[in-house]
This record gives sequence, C-alpha cells and structure tokens, in this order.
Amino acid sequence: MSIHAQTHIGYVHYQVAEIERMVRFYQEILGFALHRQDNESATLGTPSRELLRFTKVPGARPARRSTGLYHTAFLVPTRWELAHLVQRIAQTRTPVQGTSNHGTHLAIYLPDPEGNGIELAWDTPADQWPMRDGRLMFEEMPREPVDLKSLLKELERDRSAWNGLDTETIIGHVHLHVSDLERSEHFYSELLGFDVTMKSDAFAGLFVSAGGYHHHIGLNVWHGVGAPPPLPDATGLKYFTIDVPNDEALNRAVARLEAGGFKSVANEEGRLFADPSGIGVMLRRGV
Repeated sequence: MSIHAQTHIGYVHYQVAEIERMVRFYQEILGFALHRQDNESATLGTPSRELLRFTKVPGARPARRSTGLYHTAFLVPTRWELAHLVQRIAQTRTPVQGTSNHGTHLAIYLPDPEGNGIELAWDTPADQWPMRDGRLMFEEMPREPVDLKSLLKELERDRSAWNGLDTETIIGHVHLHVSDLERSEHFYSELLGFDVTMKSDAFAGLFVSAGGYHHHIGLNVWHGVGAPPPLPDATGLKYFTIDVPNDEALNRAVARLEAGGFKSVANEEGRLFADPSGIGVMLRRGV
C-alpha cells in the first residue's frame, strides 16, 4: 500500500553546538525568519512555516562517516527566488560546494556553519522531468552545472526587492547517509509506503516519493555499507518529520511500521521511530 499521495517532508531537527552562529547564518545569509529562540533551542523557516529546529548540545562535535544527513533541500517556488539566493550567497562570499541541473530541479549545494548539507532547489515543470511510469530515468538525467548566468537574468526581468525566504518555500526532500539500502528500502517503501522512483547500483542510492514526486527522501551508502550511527551528542540530524494529511493516513503508516517490528515513542506532535540506520523519523499529522 502506497503512503498517502499528499505526504511531504515537514521540518528537520538538528543538534547544534553553537546555536547563535547557526541562527545568524540562516537568517542573515539565506533569509530565514526566526520564529523562536532561547539559550537552548530555536526554530526558523518562512514567515508562516517551520522548516528548521535547533537544539543545543554543549560540546557537540560533527560525526565522521556515520549515518545521518547528507543534505536538506529547501525548495523555493520560483527561479527568481533561487536567483536571489544565489546573488545573496555571492554577495556574502559564502562558500558553495557545487551546482547541478538534475532535469527535475536546479540545485545549489553548500554547507551550513556546522557542516550540515544544504541544497537550495527549484523544481522544473513536472512534464519535463525525465520520468517514465513513475520512475526516474537515471541515465537520461542531465549531468551539468546550473547555468548561473541564465538564472541571474531573472533578477533583470523582475527588479522587485527580495524580502527573505518566500513564504511558499518548503523542504522538498531530505537526503540521508544510511548503512544498508535494502533494509532502508524495506522500511521506507515496503512498510511505510513510499514509492521507489530510482534505485541504482552505480549511484549506490535509492530515491522514494509520495504522489509521483521525483523524490521526498534520498538514501545512499556513500559512507560505506554498515556505517555506524553518530554518537548521541554529535551535531547533525536529530530527526526529520514526515507529514501525512489526516489521522487515518497517520494511523495506517504507524501500524505498518509497528507490524514490521519498529517501535515508536508517542509525543504531542506524533510518533517518533528510528529507521534501520538509527535515523530519527517523526510521523505526524500535517500542519
């Protein structure tokens, strides 16, 4: 049974060592709105949507070659929005790791101050995606950088002021380092119900999605099959949220995982699981 077609990724939650530095980066460089901050935690996002949650762990250090986050993709609604983010990165001389035109979306890659991967993305029209019968044609996906000159021309066409992250920005997908692709496929696809849109031995990766999207979750074994989970006090991903549209869809998804042997912890937001790689996954009714 496929997970509900309106399922999407909610906020992601990081453990951080320096909360003030992290908040300043996302606010001042990428235009995030600050929702709440104290000495121990913070939440940021668009003016109307939470995208990031930070919890401070004093003395925390990055994990090395462990399971966890590869990147979080922040999906903006227009090329103009992506162009403004690129311009902002250039103006502030923020280091960038690379760019890519995937055919499904344009992507700008960079790290945040604690090394969490960021993908700034804009989706190309769905009828242009290299997909057939619900699967991405990996061999047909372009392997070329983003044409930044063409992208920045959007700012000449529309000289409106940019006032920070657009309210329609969402988390398009999360991409994870996992310890085993087969076990991850069992959890995310066979039990939870995401559809496999791409699986490639050459890529050493797997993409899954809901509702025909190119991918909501990317999974890879680039840190090695059998990679260990990070230590509990490491910086990085604490958990990410999967939002389903109603209680019925939530209860079905929880029941399938629990029938598959995965136990959860209930809280006021939803149900928190650990996937086969030890990555935290919060299922909740969408907000």
